Amino acid sequence: MTQQIERSTWHSKFAAMGPGILMASAAVGGSHIVASTQAGAIYGWQLAIIIILANIFKYPFFRFGVQYTLSTGKTLLEGYKEKGGIYLFIFFLLNVFAGMINTAAVGIVCAAILKFICSAIGIQFDVSIPVASTIIITLTWGILLLGQYRFLDKLSKWIMIALTVSTVTAVVIAALKGGVEIAPDFVEPSPWNLAALGFIVALMGWMPAPIEISAINSMWVIAKKRLNKVSYKDGIFDFNVGFIGTAMLALVFLSLGALVQYGSGEQVEQAGVKYIAQLIKMYAFAIGDWSQLLIAFIAFMCMFGTTITVVDGYSRANAEALRLLLGRKQNSQTELSIWITATALIGILIITAFMSDVAKMLNFAMICSFVSTPVFAWLNFSLVLKGEHRATGGLFWLAIFGLIYLTSFTLLFLAQQFGIIG
Repeated sequence: MTQQIERSTWHSKFAAMGPGILMASAAVGGSHIVASTQAGAIYGWQLAIIIILANIFKYPFFRFGVQYTLSTGKTLLEGYKEKGGIYLFIFFLLNVFAGMINTAAVGIVCAAILKFICSAIGIQFDVSIPVASTIIITLTWGILLLGQYRFLDKLSKWIMIALTVSTVTAVVIAALKGGVEIAPDFVEPSPWNLAALGFIVALMGWMPAPIEISAINSMWVIAKKRLNKVSYKDGIFDFNVGFIGTAMLALVFLSLGALVQYGSGEQVEQAGVKYIAQLIKMYAFAIGDWSQLLIAFIAFMCMFGTTITVVDGYSRANAEALRLLLGRKQNSQTELSIWITATALIGILIITAFMSDVAKMLNFAMICSFVSTPVFAWLNFSLVLKGEHRATGGLFWLAIFGLIYLTSFTLLFLAQQFGIIG
């Protein structure tokens, strides 16, 4: 494996950056903007350990995708196919479902922020969240079919940087202010009971991103290698920067909720879309009222970029998986366009089906992501059990403990849902 012995410099590391940062920009969505901040607002710092553990135990399975691709020059999907058609078929079925569910979910969050902006500046945008979501997803579909994704992808990275800087600034200022004043009758709620299990599972589902994003990321790594010569070491560096940065940002959002809303006596909106207004007010508390519209616009652009990445990424992965299953040499642009259209259309139909309660839609998407996590995790782990790219030492054992942790939580949640336990 010649890539491992190539000299790595800071210049080569920066030249290799791209897929990991793109993964991070796709990850900062509902898990950070809504779920992490809600966790801090409702439970204070108590769920920081859950966010940390979710990121630690998912880390090896995301990394295995990059590790395998950098070592072999093949995507995870090609690895699944070589391992056996049934593995690729399982991925394909789960990914089709996840792509359409997650498209609906990120579209809903994006629409909620858009409605807040319109209300704040006095624009009459009197439509429901499902209708607004449909408009967002349709616009995304049009942009992708017109081929303007590259421009918006670059823009979304700068928007993510702006969101990161503004959020860190808000947290620092809120901390210097001493946080919000605790209400005298406030009783600290505990998340360590079965009643809070659904919230915890939803929080972990998209933390730091749905694990099937690892397969999409492996396709981005291949695309990057076609543009620039990327060594194994530099490719892992790019991945670590994206993954660890995203994990740390989740804790920053949790800190914002804990400092600005926890214990204030204000009722925390459990519904993700209703929580957007409370989130924007947190920035206003820390930075000033003048920042509300700016932060809302940055958050909207971040979520819009996430929506584009989700529709495009899942569609590409589904098209590639089907190509490999059918044994065809390559996909045409028409086939990709069909997948983009199907993903967007079914995402809209799912939103319509959940029109009466879009909050349940968002939670449902996050929970589905977590329940399928052990399956995707095992698929990735199975590809690095032998060969030059095999997992060894601490990374191997972290994966073992990660599988036990993620599977145990999933079984506990399913047992609760089916009434087996309390």
